[in-house]
Amino acid sequence: MKKNRTFRYIIAIVLIAFALLTIFMSSSVIFDWFGIRAKEGDYVPFIVWTNLTAGFLYLIAAFGFFNFRKWTVWILSATATLLFIALMGLLLHIDKGGAFELKTVGAMGFRIILTIVFAVLAYYKLRK
Repeated sequence: MKKNRTFRYIIAIVLIAFALLTIFMSSSVIFDWFGIRAKEGDYVPFIVWTNLTAGFLYLIAAFGFFNFRKWTVWILSATATLLFIALMGLLLHIDKGGAFELKTVGAMGFRIILTIVFAVLAYYKLRK
């Protein structure tokens, strides 16, 4: 049982690190901290706001992991769904000729896959 608890804590710590990085980068673009906005090029505001929201949802999910809460799976599933909907919006934005950075599409795909992996890990580690 201790092995399961340790693994859950590791997942939660990784999730916290990812959440804090997400919140820092998103808020840096939104509020133009440290000149990061200029370095991002043609960013898409609704994607940045979605990522900021996801960062806070990741923190809630990490709390759920630490406290062995089954709702963690639902938070992560909802976050993956939110990110997927934002990706569809991004693709529509691109289709209509909107400015964007190609790295944004890849980053959204990576973020969605990672969130799904966290949700699957939560499902298997937190079910009874």
